[in-house]
Amino acid sequence: MDAPQRVTCPEVPDRPGASWTNAWRLGHEVVMSGMTGHPTTQQAAAQGQPLGAYEQTLVVLRKLEALVRAAGGHKHNIVKTVVYVTDIADKDAVGRARHDFFEGTYPSSTLVAVSALVFPELTVEIDAWARLDVDLRAAASLQSEA
Repeated sequence: MDAPQRVTCPEVPDRPGASWTNAWRLGHEVVMSGMTGHPTTQQAAAQGQPLGAYEQTLVVLRKLEALVRAAGGHKHNIVKTVVYVTDIADKDAVGRARHDFFEGTYPSSTLVAVSALVFPELTVEIDAWARLDVDLRAAASLQSEA
């Protein structure tokens, strides 16, 4: 059995004193904490140009990709996401960002509306799982013969 490995990268630094880890590599699996667009979203809001759900989703997906790369993989190793939005009306913007980011090969996903995220300017948070031994671009379809 392989020992768990803490995944670190400069694009997604662990917060000093945090009570969580951004990502763990467990053999071929990478388990990632919920990511938000912070601090990019906070900086944009302070400049009077808050990021919408589409832009926040892309920021978050790039963070998840950076963690998977640091673990030895790429974005097409991401096999499952859970997306939290503060406004269910943002589902189409989130979907468009996922479409643009994953380029036609999509992980399984759950989308949930929540009342709030940790900072008021945040509208999207995503946690994810990846398998370094799986490339979704090579996926085949299974069909029932019922």
